[in-house]
Amino acid sequence: MANKKCECPKGAPAWMTTYGDMVTLLLTFFVLLFAFSSISPGKFQQVAVGLASALSGSPPSVLMGGRSLQEEPLISQRPGVYEEILRISEEYKGKVTIEERDEGTLIIISNLDIFESGSARLTAEAKKLLEKLGAVIIEHTNNTLEIFGYANELPLPESSIYQSNWHLSSARAASVVLFFTTELKQKRSLERIADIQLGRFDPDYYYNPGRFIPIGKGDVEIQKEIKALRAEYEYKLENMRKDLVAGKITREQWNTLVAKLTTETDNKIVNLRKKYRRIDILIKREKAM
Repeated sequence: MANKKCECPKGAPAWMTTYGDMVTLLLTFFVLLFAFSSISPGKFQQVAVGLASALSGSPPSVLMGGRSLQEEPLISQRPGVYEEILRISEEYKGKVTIEERDEGTLIIISNLDIFESGSARLTAEAKKLLEKLGAVIIEHTNNTLEIFGYANELPLPESSIYQSNWHLSSARAASVVLFFTTELKQKRSLERIADIQLGRFDPDYYYNPGRFIPIGKGDVEIQKEIKALRAEYEYKLENMRKDLVAGKITREQWNTLVAKLTTETDNKIVNLRKKYRRIDILIKREKAM
């Protein structure tokens, strides 16, 4: 007798339905877990850097010294961020300068009323600028930020709460750090509340006080420049004195030249004091942790 062929039932077997439901439920479960999770910006950045290196054809290896993490300040690695800093420097032309150094990217704020005279209290103008800079350099890097404060060479009044210009400059650096970690953090948290809720932004990570190192420079830097100016003044004065003795110039010309030289030197010192109304922010060139 001819064998009868078995007819397979139409459609997928019953177990496929159960299997499909299980996979869908697992996927939904993991999506739910991810939605509740908070992305670590540091870990995310490390993964992004690693993928970028691998896809560029130059993955890290032991032959490269084991440097698996990015060592550059990210503002120099992300054109959009760097362009934003340049835009701010153009907006505050002559007041914001960017320098690339061995230690990292240095942002110099000068020729600006950053603090009240003889005080570490930030002015409204300074806070406005620091807010613009901070939102970019703090939230687009996870490198250590060193904040340098300065003071001029003038002695502090007896009523000052600071013992010396060293103390004043240190307090000024600390005031900038305090502004970043309190006022700016609070404002940015309110502005980016949706990102915080979705786990795309963690203000506690970026505005962690441990990232910021306040450093007081005192009046050492300006004293060096003033010393050089005074040495130049004495040199020119001595040459004019020789000309007077040799009869090359008259006493009247001597008096005129001395008055002119003194005024020029005094004006240079005044401009130096304006220059050292200054705060430096250094984005350290180090491994992202």
